[in-house]
Amino acid sequence: MLKNALSTFSELALWLLAVAAIAMIGCSKPAASASESPEPAATKEADDTKTTKQKSNTIEMSKVLADVKLIPRDVLFGNPQRSQSRLSPDGKWLSFLAPVKQEGDEEGQGVMNVWVAPADDPASAKPVTDDKLRGIRGHSWAYNSEQILYTQDKGGDENWHVYATNVNDKTTIDLTPIDGVNANIAGASEQFPDEVLVGLNDRNPQLHDIHRVNLKTGERKLVQENPGLAALVADDNYKIRLGFNYTPTGGQVWLEPKGEPGDKGYTDFEVIEEFGPEDAMTSGPAGFNKAGDVLYYEDSRDRNTAALFERNLESGESKLLAEDAKADVGGILAHPTKHTIQAVSFTFARREWKVLDDAIQGDIDFLTNFADGEFEVTGRTLDDRYWSIAYILDDGPVKYYIYDRQAEGDARMRYLFSNRDDLDQYPLVKMHSPVIKSRDGLDLVSYLTLPPGTDEDGDGIPNRPVPMILDVHGGPWARDGWGFNPYHQWLANRGYAVLAVNYRGSTGFGKDFINKANGEWSRKMHDDLLDAVKWAVDNKIAEEDKVAIMGGSYGGYATLVGLAYTPEVFACGVDIVGPSSLVTLLNNIPPYWAPFMPVMKIRVGDVSTPEGQAELLKMSPLTHVDKIQRPLLIGQGANDPRVTQLEADQIVEAMKEKNIPVTYVLYPDEGHGFARPENNTSFNAVTEAFLAGILGGRYEPIGDDLEGSSIHVPTGAGDVPGLKEALSEEQMAMPKVEKKEKNAGEDA
Repeated sequence: MLKNALSTFSELALWLLAVAAIAMIGCSKPAASASESPEPAATKEADDTKTTKQKSNTIEMSKVLADVKLIPRDVLFGNPQRSQSRLSPDGKWLSFLAPVKQEGDEEGQGVMNVWVAPADDPASAKPVTDDKLRGIRGHSWAYNSEQILYTQDKGGDENWHVYATNVNDKTTIDLTPIDGVNANIAGASEQFPDEVLVGLNDRNPQLHDIHRVNLKTGERKLVQENPGLAALVADDNYKIRLGFNYTPTGGQVWLEPKGEPGDKGYTDFEVIEEFGPEDAMTSGPAGFNKAGDVLYYEDSRDRNTAALFERNLESGESKLLAEDAKADVGGILAHPTKHTIQAVSFTFARREWKVLDDAIQGDIDFLTNFADGEFEVTGRTLDDRYWSIAYILDDGPVKYYIYDRQAEGDARMRYLFSNRDDLDQYPLVKMHSPVIKSRDGLDLVSYLTLPPGTDEDGDGIPNRPVPMILDVHGGPWARDGWGFNPYHQWLANRGYAVLAVNYRGSTGFGKDFINKANGEWSRKMHDDLLDAVKWAVDNKIAEEDKVAIMGGSYGGYATLVGLAYTPEVFACGVDIVGPSSLVTLLNNIPPYWAPFMPVMKIRVGDVSTPEGQAELLKMSPLTHVDKIQRPLLIGQGANDPRVTQLEADQIVEAMKEKNIPVTYVLYPDEGHGFARPENNTSFNAVTEAFLAGILGGRYEPIGDDLEGSSIHVPTGAGDVPGLKEALSEEQMAMPKVEKKEKNAGEDA
């Protein structure tokens, strides 16, 4: 089967990796009025001349933004009013995510839950799920059109459970009621509408066995015991057709089951395809057609960018379906029942579609020209008459529609809602997509957003240089893209340019671009970021002495590298769940990362040998902590299974020992990123005041944005304007740590 009717190869790769390893994110006292900016804090090297220049530029920026409405943080980062529209397979129901107010907290943001309505009457929607804490972040329909499927963890621990909710009686079944497991939906088929395939690592925490689960009773039956593979791929008949694994050298192999399955599935798998490490990140199976006689796959062998192929499994003949010279295969559109691939997208700077099936050429043409943005097909009914559509804009909210393929003209599109109607009253800005040359000639596809009123001719160059935030994406095997970005809009509204760079190692630009990052953490990968900063300064976009760096996960690591390895380039940094030592990072992996570790050895470094550890320490910011000169803000989730709390604790302690200022924000109920909107909003409130105190941008007072969050700031609260006054004594201490459960299968 194809993983979804609409999917992306990057999503499929992340699914395969997730199965195996990684889905490599009190009282209040206002600090200042919303229209004021605190004076920029002088750094250690700043002299009186620089401080005078900073004040002058801050005053000038304040004049430019004087008539620009400040966008409240809760509008950008609070719960959306609605999101993720989905049509049920039979077309009768429309589902979406929306907040539900909680009893006793009617003034709060509410908790995101799934709402369902008749497809022709969205206004009558009612919540069918009842999550009361973290909120549901994604959902899909079962093929029976009666149940909603979603996953949820506890406090960000990524021990995911799979749930099924009946939309008629609102009953919810935990399909994986086992503590300490990491479960995932491994397959669904319209041939078995009341069942799904689920991956569970309860037997061995490193491996996911495949189970067939009844959605109405929760009954679970083993389909395939995992013999030691990174992932297993089934067809529409729920038959295991393919195994997937990484080699000791970081390559990739596909394996075919042999013989007949027993009680525990197949016991014999034979290698049928091999890929070297240079192609492992840009090649992989995508699934089967309905008949199961055609395998779709991505392949970068004998080429640079990953192309889409199909293989006839009876004849063994392969055929090229789609390719692009500059970009890897991105999204795919597959027929909802035949599972043949009908269209493929490629994204260099902006998404472009290549149609493979003439039957939908008119649909793609219509959707492409309907609005100034990029469309996504979020669902298709089984009869293929109706598609649910999301339009992505760069300067406005996501807009959702139902597309009727049998209607005529614009009547084909029925508008449903946007995810944030409240954005309409605020000034939003366009996103530019410059391509920056690295010092060794690579094309770095980037995305730039400028403060409102500073780019009157729209050429992507402000009237005069402005303070800038270098926003570094995580992964690093991911990418930045075009479209509405609340962080870009927020920071631009406060007076900063925001630059996001696809540095080497980012995905989507061919294998050469990825492979050039091997062993280059803190080295050439960081050089790309420095080259982007130099480009922004040379083109009079950024003020050279007022550039900050921030990011999450790998972006947090890049922030620490920026301050520790190039201490005079950045005025300050914001690190969110970033590793400080590559040795402790790789020595504290979740058990289900184990099959992926050969890839980490090639891409990052070898933690298994003294020589490898020594090299990793050279690339670790903790080793160079004494070189940090500029202010640093760190945000961490206590339950993060990927980048554990140790990563933040150890660099904070090292900085304190050396009397280097650092502000440490810790959330005891979060993991790899901040899922609860109250926590996310509170951290952004701290970040905004922190940046304003150094770069001189305007800011919204912290106010009551800490309420409802689990924030603790055990270190450096006094270094952020207004933060110490907004915290209770308890919030300025380390939170009490509860003993964590071990994963199922681990020794007690």
